[in-house]
Parts: sequence; C-alpha cells; structure tokens
Amino acid sequence: MRDFFVFILERRSELVTMTAEHVLLVLAATGLAVVVGVPVGVALTRRPALARPVIGFASIMQTVPSLALFGFLIPVPFLGGIGNRTAIVALLLYALLPILRNTYTGVLNVDRAVVEAGRGMGMTDFERLRFVEIPLALPMIIAGIRIATVVSVGLATIAAAIGAGGLGNYIFRGLSMVDHRLILAGAIPAALLAIAADAVLGSLERKLVRGR
Repeated sequence: MRDFFVFILERRSELVTMTAEHVLLVLAATGLAVVVGVPVGVALTRRPALARPVIGFASIMQTVPSLALFGFLIPVPFLGGIGNRTAIVALLLYALLPILRNTYTGVLNVDRAVVEAGRGMGMTDFERLRFVEIPLALPMIIAGIRIATVVSVGLATIAAAIGAGGLGNYIFRGLSMVDHRLILAGAIPAALLAIAADAVLGSLERKLVRGR
C-alpha cells in the first residue's frame, strides 16, 4: 500500500490532468444528454404515441456493449473517429435513457388536478408546463440526471480505448503491463468521482423533494 501512495505522489500532476479530462468528458456528454433528453421527454408527454418507439430506441442503446458502440461509431462521418468526439457521442447515447424516461414519467405523473387548476387560472399550455409541470417533475428529472452522470463516469474509463483520455488510460495501461498500481490509480479516482457526483446530485434531489 505504501508503494501505491508513493506511486500516486510521483504521478500526481499526470493524475490531475487525467482526472480533469475524465470530468470534462462526463460533463460534456451528460450536459448534451440533458439538452436533448429533457426537451424530448417533455415533447413526448404531448405526443404519447411517439413515446414507446423513442424510449425503446434509447433502451436499445443501453443494451449495446460499450466497446462495441465505440467501435461502431469510429467510421461514422462527422460523429466518429478517434478521440473525444466519438466518446462524447457514445456517452450521450448511454446517458439519454434515464434522463428521457424520467422526464417523460415525471411530467406525465404530475397531479392532473394541479394542472387543471392552472388551466382554470387562465394559463396557457406553455405556462402550465413552465410554472406547474416542470417544477413538480424536477426531482424526478434530477434523479435521471443523477443516474446518467454516475453511469457516464464509469463508462468514460472505457473511452480511453479510442484515445479520448481520462482515467481509463491508467486502467488500460495497467492491464497491458499487469501493474496493479496503474489499475488502482485509474479505478479509485473514477469510483470517487462517481460517489461524489451521486452524493451532490442526490442532495439536490432531496432538497427539491422537500421544496415541493
């Protein structure tokens, strides 16, 4: 264990750089998933007939093995290639399902009596959505973002296989060299990032639930 800590101290600058790369990958992918998933989830509540095929497509993406998905995306024009872009697209596809499904379910399950009260007050559909439905569904939407973020932290380690950087570099390097210190140097910070993200978003979710 002493050797491991000495190893970490010796490589602390590189470790900080890789951790920053990892965080940026996760933030970019999850941020794009929120930008895509929340509006689409809300739109599906207005077009329920489309909900099944759209959510079904997002579910299929979850079943594709991560390495296979990275491989499939590499030859795709504009989206593929080696590096961050392909990794972000793949992580976006994985993060989409929990955000999309939780947004759709959260908005759809808002108490209809409250929505009708807004209608009775003369609110337009957009005003009811903005001031009634989304605020009440927000804890569930945050729960979806929380799941997507934690999943993305784990999957981002595999993105190192296509040259996207991050903590996965240490893990793959450690596996090829059979060096447990390198594997732990990548795995432990990644696990700590996932725990930290889960704790922060979980705290936000609980505050929103109490706020309701």
